[in-house]
Amino acid sequence: MADISRLKIDKLTPAAPHGRRRRMLIIVAVLAVTAALVLWKTLISPVIAVETATVSLAYPSQAFTLLNASGYVVAQRKAALAAKATGRLDWLGVEEGSRVRVGDVIARLEGRDADAALRQAEASLAAARAQNEQAGVEYADAGRNLQRMKELFAQGVVSKADYDTAEARRDRAVAAVAAARAGVKVAESAVTGADVALDYTRIRAPFDGVVLTKNADVGDIVTPLGAAANAKASVVTIADLSSLRVEADVSESNLEKVKPGQPCEVLLDALPGSRFRGVVHMIVPTADRSKATVLVKVSFLDRDPRILPEMSAKVAFLEKQVAAGEQIAKTVVPPAAIVTRSGASHVYLIKGDRVEETRVSLGVKVGDLQEVTSGVKAGDRIALKPLEKLKNGSRVKSEGK
Repeated sequence: MADISRLKIDKLTPAAPHGRRRRMLIIVAVLAVTAALVLWKTLISPVIAVETATVSLAYPSQAFTLLNASGYVVAQRKAALAAKATGRLDWLGVEEGSRVRVGDVIARLEGRDADAALRQAEASLAAARAQNEQAGVEYADAGRNLQRMKELFAQGVVSKADYDTAEARRDRAVAAVAAARAGVKVAESAVTGADVALDYTRIRAPFDGVVLTKNADVGDIVTPLGAAANAKASVVTIADLSSLRVEADVSESNLEKVKPGQPCEVLLDALPGSRFRGVVHMIVPTADRSKATVLVKVSFLDRDPRILPEMSAKVAFLEKQVAAGEQIAKTVVPPAAIVTRSGASHVYLIKGDRVEETRVSLGVKVGDLQEVTSGVKAGDRIALKPLEKLKNGSRVKSEGK
């Protein structure tokens, strides 16, 4: 067997020259490709700084808006309901958002004493009516007896004293009937008073409305004045939602642009996608000296259950009434963002760090903006300038970034 210890690698033998040449060629190729990419990005496809705009929604009414003001939705008819008597709240039948009708009992105080007084008054009335019936029977008997005595006295059968006695009895019966009738009226008045006192323990809705706040719970002491410690003056607060109006502050310098009956549009912060028709109801004839404004009340022409008191609102005072087709928002872009090629309109839609030339269809003018009926949607970013340097696929960056 061969001696393995004699085997060894000769380190002095030089490597093959073609291996080094191959590695060098690979390195040179990588550097060339990298340089070509850098050159293409910097010279052939440079990054263009552009101003951008956002595709937005606009309403045609903006073109004939004279003035804008802000304010709040306020219920013109609003009431804090309290009891006329002092007592402990025994029952509450509503909560926030409950709808009530005029006359509905929405809460009740503990009223056992008032209920007992009413039953006592009703019993007294029954007794008074029984006495009145008794007095009527006595009067009828006395009248018949007097008639008999009158006939017998004329025949000389009875004495004048007997006749006078019968006549006096009849007179007493007449007085007793009058007294009994008066007693019935007194008892009826007592029943009415006791019923009113019992009704003081019931809290009723004064008009149709919606409960806004609940200020007391079952077990709380409720008093008309709320002067007692830990006592509640009002149980609930209700509002008539049909009386909702926007109260907006208008600067004194712009007051001449507003007049009663003027058409308006109301935009609520809580419902940004909807606009509501309105009309100026009144201009409050006093100014707020601290803000130099005048309060203007705007009525809603269309009722919507989503409109709630105390919502923040913006009012646009219009030059003319909004037509039916002008109540729908339109997609608009600045006219400067539109380029025309071969009779077609295009915009440069920004997608990432490049622009995409997109064909659009144009509609009507909306103030200083141009309606776009297809091609882009609200929220899209488009290039505004310099459009002459752009082409489909150009690399861009927004100025200021």
